[in-house]
Amino acid sequence: MDETEAETTKGPLAGIRIVDLTINVLGPMATQMLGDMGADVMKVEPPAGDPMRMLGPQRTSGLAAHFVNFNRSKRSVTLDLKRPDALESLMRLVETADVLVHNMRAAAAERLGIGPDTVRARNPRIVYAYATGYNRDGAKSDRPAFDDVIQGESGVAGLIGQANGEPRFVPYALADKLCGVYLAAAISAALVGRERSGEGQIVHVPMLETMVSFNIVDHMWESTFTGRPEDAGYPRMLTRHRRPYPTKAGYICLMAVTDEQWKRLFQALDRHDLAQDPRFHNMEGRTRHIDELYGVLGEEMKKRTADEWARRLDAVDVPNARMNTLPDLISDQYLWETGFFSWYDHSSGHPHVAIAFPVDFSASPARKTRPPPLLGEHNREILGEPACDADGPPDICDENGGRT
Repeated sequence: MDETEAETTKGPLAGIRIVDLTINVLGPMATQMLGDMGADVMKVEPPAGDPMRMLGPQRTSGLAAHFVNFNRSKRSVTLDLKRPDALESLMRLVETADVLVHNMRAAAAERLGIGPDTVRARNPRIVYAYATGYNRDGAKSDRPAFDDVIQGESGVAGLIGQANGEPRFVPYALADKLCGVYLAAAISAALVGRERSGEGQIVHVPMLETMVSFNIVDHMWESTFTGRPEDAGYPRMLTRHRRPYPTKAGYICLMAVTDEQWKRLFQALDRHDLAQDPRFHNMEGRTRHIDELYGVLGEEMKKRTADEWARRLDAVDVPNARMNTLPDLISDQYLWETGFFSWYDHSSGHPHVAIAFPVDFSASPARKTRPPPLLGEHNREILGEPACDADGPPDICDENGGRT
């Protein structure tokens, strides 16, 4: 899809205007999703830009890979909110917006003059949304937090350690990205609520509580009924044998759940004896003896190649797939054929690979509505005048009011 075609696409949030003050990962993840769904996202950046503009490889200054993959479907405007005139420019945007979203701590937002009371005084119908590390009413409300901190504090690293013997972080920004998804969903829900009530509201996503709710829901286990900490933990998730299985060539991932699926899996293994084993005959027994069962499964998988197992498992309709590495994903023919990956030409002159919005809307397709913006690219378009200091040095402001 070229840029012209993308910009004419009307997603389910077409007509919604969002003032986006977010940086780094969590907030940009949320606003990119909203932009992909058709919202007009105005990314308000400080004069130096979102720090992620410089994180990772880049072909154009200020368009590093990390920024590009979290900031499509947005327009960029630069404002130094420590200046009264710039703050007033922001408030004029607020008056016409449906949503204001940021991911700074509440005290910092108040110091900048963009706390919820101030913003809602200018636009009572606005949805004021923000994400921080912790519950806004709790003792930790103003503590700083980043992804690794929350992965550890919310139990993610500990669960990995319990299963594999060494606490580790998931090798991507799990907490940031997932909380970004929650933030986008909460904003969408608040907009629906406003359509019904006519009233805006404040939406807050606390990272710790969000991640704990996500992590622990299947691990409450017996503590659901006893409240005892020692009763928590879903055994199947915590066995060291739950992993991609090494085969003669490659790794295979598979899962059976129902009694019938396990019978068919035992058939594919040529292990009919396991179907008669009282330890594995039903879900209760398999859950109690999951270590032994997955241990047997792991040993069986070593007897054939991943391709051979895929054919056998497909034949008995047991869910399975070969394990992919990052290079495998980038070269996956299926993902290119379905349009998940695609090339597009950026106005910078350098082609980029786009990652598709994964959710399908039959009547109002969601997709990249704009390429990732250059810093301040839309200053004149959005503000009607340059946002940089016109008296500043020429290497700071260009003729469009953007940073060079």
